[in-house]
Amino acid sequence: MDVPLYAWFAVLAAIVAMLAIDLFAHRRAHAIGVREALGWSIVWVLAGITFGIVVWNAWGAESGQQYFAGYLIEKSLAVDNVFVWAIIFASFAVPREYQHRVLFLGVLGALVLRGLFIAAGSALIENFSWVLYVFAAFLIITGIRMLLTRNEHVHPERSRTLRLFRRVVPMTDAYHGQRFLIRRAGVVLATPLLAVLVLVEVTDVIFAVDSIPAIFAVTSEPFLVFTANAFAILGLRAMYFLLADLVHRFRYLKLGLSLVLVWVGVKMALLDVLYIPTPVSLAVVAAIITASIVASLIATRGEGRHEVEATPAGAFRIATAAELASAEPVFRRSRQAMRT
Repeated sequence: MDVPLYAWFAVLAAIVAMLAIDLFAHRRAHAIGVREALGWSIVWVLAGITFGIVVWNAWGAESGQQYFAGYLIEKSLAVDNVFVWAIIFASFAVPREYQHRVLFLGVLGALVLRGLFIAAGSALIENFSWVLYVFAAFLIITGIRMLLTRNEHVHPERSRTLRLFRRVVPMTDAYHGQRFLIRRAGVVLATPLLAVLVLVEVTDVIFAVDSIPAIFAVTSEPFLVFTANAFAILGLRAMYFLLADLVHRFRYLKLGLSLVLVWVGVKMALLDVLYIPTPVSLAVVAAIITASIVASLIATRGEGRHEVEATPAGAFRIATAAELASAEPVFRRSRQAMRT
């Protein structure tokens, strides 16, 4: 697959433009409802499908099928990431109107980090083909471990990252709007929102370690790996607001995800022994995910939406009017100092 340099620049420009549109549309803090989340989810999914059609027409059916297989794998694995975010937000009692800003920066960081991971993975595969077998073994082991621990819950309050953050960074217990840092009495303090952002970024790194090797099972073309990842995670914010209150209904999704990881791991391990066509791999992944979702919805029919319950990571609150008045933004003073 010969990808010209201008195609990379065009994709990156399109991603930046979509992020800018999303940021402008949500420039004011507000609680995102189900209808708005559904609308944006449709927009992001259509963007991903449209790009897949472009790939299919420009580079042929095989490349298009590889893109859609990678996109489906990444989108499916990302759902589990969404559920972890819901637990983090519930644990920190983050007001819904502030959640989008955290997720926007989280996804922005995820794009950069995953780009670096993909570049490293591509370089390893290019120079050491046996790395594919390491990826295969890792995916199979990860899938089995996920299967055995699928009923365990995430506990952000026990996170080593959070303990280290609290030890190193002084933090207030109050949310000051969408600010991550404030200055009070000359001292810079982190708000709980910064701790949440750090946990979201660390969570994505952990998920990327699973998902990026998985997509290399269907394609080793860096352009397809990156674009499938990018378009899959661009819509994660909207997906979160759409599904966060329905976590309890996806009872068997983690079972399906574990089977997907085992399947792509086996496919990768048999690469030199048995060639499994991309359409077959795509059909298997789609069938597993569809079956797990349908089974979950049937088993939980009649259950409505409700917020995720989680063990509190601390006693967090909204800053009072007096606290907001006394807290000075960190970067505003920095800009004033530069002007003088």
